Amino acid sequence: MGKNLSFSNGHTPFTLELKKKVEAYFAENNIKPTGTWKLYYKTLLLCGFGACCYILLLTGIAPTWINILLCVLMGLNFAAIGFNVMHDGAHGSYSSKKWVNELMSYSLNALGGSSFLWKVKHNVMHHAYTNIEGHDDDIDIKPLIRTNTHQPRYWYHRYQHIYSFILYTTTYFVWIAFRDFSKYFSGKVSNRKFARMKTREHIGFWTSKVLYALAFLVIPIAVVGWAQALIGYLIICSVCGLVLSIVFQLAHVVEDSDFPVPDSDSHKIESNWFVHQLSTTANFATKSKLVSWFVGGLNFQVEHHLFPKISHIHYPAINKLVKELCAKYEVKYIEYPTLFRAIRAHVSHLRMVGIA
Repeated sequence: MGKNLSFSNGHTPFTLELKKKVEAYFAENNIKPTGTWKLYYKTLLLCGFGACCYILLLTGIAPTWINILLCVLMGLNFAAIGFNVMHDGAHGSYSSKKWVNELMSYSLNALGGSSFLWKVKHNVMHHAYTNIEGHDDDIDIKPLIRTNTHQPRYWYHRYQHIYSFILYTTTYFVWIAFRDFSKYFSGKVSNRKFARMKTREHIGFWTSKVLYALAFLVIPIAVVGWAQALIGYLIICSVCGLVLSIVFQLAHVVEDSDFPVPDSDSHKIESNWFVHQLSTTANFATKSKLVSWFVGGLNFQVEHHLFPKISHIHYPAINKLVKELCAKYEVKYIEYPTLFRAIRAHVSHLRMVGIA
């Protein structure tokens, strides 16, 4: 658990040609790998829409069914901001300017999370050790859900493909209200200690948590009453949590994805890092412009894991290059044609792991 892992040096020709092809794409088209005006426009649209929903809910002038709809839309909006704005910002792919990326990553703090802890959990642990048990915190949702056969199995896991989607609705709230604090006070992610937080990071953590509670709990309760405020907040959290969970699970926890185990002596994964990403990551619904727009290109999860410093707006073009080279070198490439097919692959995987 505490040992550092390494990857083999195999498939070098594939890796070198892949990097060369992608670099050539940006050079030949004279474009930067970071975001463009399309991403900036989307940011303004998402943030503006969220602000409008929030204000309308506080006014209390709309009928109940409209308020419920607004809460659902806010939940979707939270997830969309996370996918499109925060995610690119945290990976440094939103802009070529570092301060802009930092600012965009702090959109997570505005939504109750911690950009510092996210970068440790996601950028460092998840991207480096994708689907490796004990190292990738993103697949650690035990004991309620068993994501792979290397985790302990309990009798109730045989039903996890049925109850999992109910549990997914709690993801967002559990994340910001419990798991963030657990990591903060323990100083660990997946039992690995992370670098000590600086004073400004401590201040940012606590300030954002307090302001979030004021904005989404204290003020709404004071304005519209505790019952309406808490019900509305529950709807927002449930919708956001469900969407966040589904998008992640479809990218890594599906029937065709691998969960490699490092060699017990050398602590080495037999594939090189690029091939490892391809065997543990899946795309879905890449032909759907609506899905791509909403999830910030995370349905092109393969391309994102291979090149996390490239903005999601470039994934469709890179997707073609990656698939061509995978076919040439006979490297595994996982892609589900539709959202429904990917969900079915996820359910099938949970059912299999629940009884294996």
